[in-house]
Amino acid sequence: MLNIDLHCHSTISDGLLTPTQLVERAASRGVTTLALTDHDDIAGLAEARKIAESKNITFINGVEISVSWRSRTLHIVGLNIDPEYTPLITGLATVRAGRMQRAENIAAELAKIGIHGSLEGAYAHAGERRLIGRTHFARFLVEKGYAKNVKSVFKKYLIKGKPGYTPHEWVTLSDAINWIQGSGGLAVIAHPGRYNLGKNVLNDLLHEFSALGGSAMEVITASHTAQQAKDFAKHAQNMCLMASCGSDFHGPGESYYDLGQLPELPPGCKPVWHDWKNNA
Repeated sequence: MLNIDLHCHSTISDGLLTPTQLVERAASRGVTTLALTDHDDIAGLAEARKIAESKNITFINGVEISVSWRSRTLHIVGLNIDPEYTPLITGLATVRAGRMQRAENIAAELAKIGIHGSLEGAYAHAGERRLIGRTHFARFLVEKGYAKNVKSVFKKYLIKGKPGYTPHEWVTLSDAINWIQGSGGLAVIAHPGRYNLGKNVLNDLLHEFSALGGSAMEVITASHTAQQAKDFAKHAQNMCLMASCGSDFHGPGESYYDLGQLPELPPGCKPVWHDWKNNA
């Protein structure tokens, strides 16, 4: 029986487990096909693939790229990418540099309300690659007692309208899709339910995404209720987009879905792995 997870994170970005530990956990939980999709970084793919092969897991090279679209931040997952494709490598390096600037801005905003040392504190939670994200700030704030868990930190400090939020301009949707497609991969809209898009705006996004060469959207993910999964399955079918599934797993205790725990895609969906040579 297939057990597929095409969206998860390691310590290369903001996960709690190393690529090796992540794959080992996936194997222990019965995952048969796994994609590592760290934020804006592909440095963990080689390590993860090596362990996956030893565990008889079909491994998919992946990444999750931060995108700005109509003043919103979106995430685009790339699946079956070539990690040696130069435009992708240089593009992701640019995104990571932007993350460093955003981190400094977040720390400055938190300092305004009396929370000092957050930049150093956040970096202390980042891995060796020093890729910094809001989750690292959230873990620092939990550590210091400002909130009980990571989820509550986001609601209290790090989302739009809250004291630690700072706007940031990421790469364009077209750039992200071009990098993914150019490397031989498929572009997937990650967790569309998280963006709180109205019907018309969602339709605009799906049309533009499709016109630019996007291939699929996540239907099953930790951010979606059962009803949202059904709704996004219909959107995918109407737009002739394939459906993907991913836990968005970051670590034990921080994720709604664990690895190997995903429900099946709703009926009528064409899975993103449908045309893969190994058929996952």
